[in-house]
Amino acid sequence: MSFEELQNIYNLPFFDLLTRSRQVHVTYWPDNSVQLCTLLSVKTGGCSEDCAYCSQSAHYKTGVERRPLMTVEEVLPIARIAKENGSTRFCMGAAWKGVRMGEPKFNQMLDIVRAVSSLGMEVCVTLGELNEEEARALREAGVTAYNHNIDTSPDFYPNIVSTHTFEDRLHTIAAVQREGIALCCGGILGLGESVSDRLRMLEVLCSFNPPPESIPINCLVPIPGTPLENSPPVDTFDLVRLIATTRISLPSSKIRLSAGRSSLSPEAQALCFFAGANSIFFGDRLLTTPNTSTNQDLQFLQKLGLQPLEPFTNYSPPQKNSTQPIPATD
Repeated sequence: MSFEELQNIYNLPFFDLLTRSRQVHVTYWPDNSVQLCTLLSVKTGGCSEDCAYCSQSAHYKTGVERRPLMTVEEVLPIARIAKENGSTRFCMGAAWKGVRMGEPKFNQMLDIVRAVSSLGMEVCVTLGELNEEEARALREAGVTAYNHNIDTSPDFYPNIVSTHTFEDRLHTIAAVQREGIALCCGGILGLGESVSDRLRMLEVLCSFNPPPESIPINCLVPIPGTPLENSPPVDTFDLVRLIATTRISLPSSKIRLSAGRSSLSPEAQALCFFAGANSIFFGDRLLTTPNTSTNQDLQFLQKLGLQPLEPFTNYSPPQKNSTQPIPATD
């Protein structure tokens, strides 16, 4: 969809927008299921990037304790517990700029992926920048999805990070998609961006071929010590509007309520699910920030009549694609 089309949808009267998004949602996702994902920081702190929102950047003093890359023996029990609790996707994040073939840390990460994949879970990783060779190795090890958020619009992106470019993000996304790995890609609200920036971000997501398999929508959790520590909270109605617009424009993608969900009231979360969200991070903690507890989430989903999405049986990743994902233009 073009920016103008997205703008027209976003600016519909609130209940008209929700009615339309709900109709799309029940057409594409009729079974009232919510994907439960567990997120684990497998390497924490000391990142060389200067993303203004991130507690793990070495550029800021946030109090986050640096921890080296975990071992297979440390990760596997956590993944088993996540599966027992109902998670079908195990997501692992490492705070570094990127990975390259032959690096000891990448070989160790491949071993971790193989171990988690052997449990029969979907495996998603976010490891920073990579090329096709690394993407191919991850796919062969068992990675089913790669997370690489674009965060915001191309124009606003330089305001939140200077150590890499928006085009660097697109390069990694292209490599992931060409190697047939499902793309997990979304953004963050509350960085100081405008509504137009949010819709320009969504315009870029709409331009990817194939579309993202899942779209995390994060609300900034202001971290003391980062440049954005005093940012105001995201308006709930703005969040719901963006979720609804995303559901209409990308109907087959899962939309994941991600960071910041713990600050939303039950009523606000219910509105998000009604508007089209159908995936959450499940567990007491995200990478370095708190999250709603497992028991609370299960009770809440039951109250809404929502069921945990069943584990996949025969995962079929997208076919290798030669299309370079490029931002849509005016």
